[in-house]
Amino acid sequence: MTKQPIRLLVVDDHGIVRKGICALLAQVADMQVVGEASDGESAVAQAEALKPDVILMDLVMPKMDGVEAIRQILDRLPQTRIIALTSFVADDKVFPAIKAGALGYLLKDSEPEDLLGTIRRVYAGEPSLPPSIAIKVLDELSHPKTHSLTPEPLTEREVEVLRLVAQGRDNREIAHYLGIGQATVRTHLDNILSKLHLANRVQATLYALRQGLTSLDETGKT
Repeated sequence: MTKQPIRLLVVDDHGIVRKGICALLAQVADMQVVGEASDGESAVAQAEALKPDVILMDLVMPKMDGVEAIRQILDRLPQTRIIALTSFVADDKVFPAIKAGALGYLLKDSEPEDLLGTIRRVYAGEPSLPPSIAIKVLDELSHPKTHSLTPEPLTEREVEVLRLVAQGRDNREIAHYLGIGQATVRTHLDNILSKLHLANRVQATLYALRQGLTSLDETGKT
């Protein structure tokens, strides 16, 4: 059976940037651009109509910004993977996008191979953050004022799962590595997020980095 390509929606208010990304992706065998949008409102409508696997989402756009579009899309289509795509590493862009549920974050001046690698990782359910952005988020997480709730202690097995999540392994790989079922992995991950008051795998990865359970060199390994 031929493997289906990753279906992508490209959202950016700058036509040159949007068309350039689409032209690059058109040359990649395992990817297919199914739609484009130039603002947040159109992105939400296109996402509902096309149900893409992965969305490349600009954050600064007219009518509705990328962060709000991420929130609305994931509220309606929670299985959609979203990569925040921006020219900025500013705190007021990074943290809201991650909190809204973006699984990846990529700067527009990244190399093409970085874009393709990020798309593939995020499609597989793996968080993907460049070291420069991960470090900024870690710095933010290190301030106690950002945490009003006290995390509950994790079990030894939950720590193992968290470490593997932070290394970029998906549920299937974690299940194989630990010799348990994927449903059990999902249960452990749900418990981890609940105990630590986190929203998604990206935040879990950043928590693991901050706690020294893994390192930036180990994240993204398969």
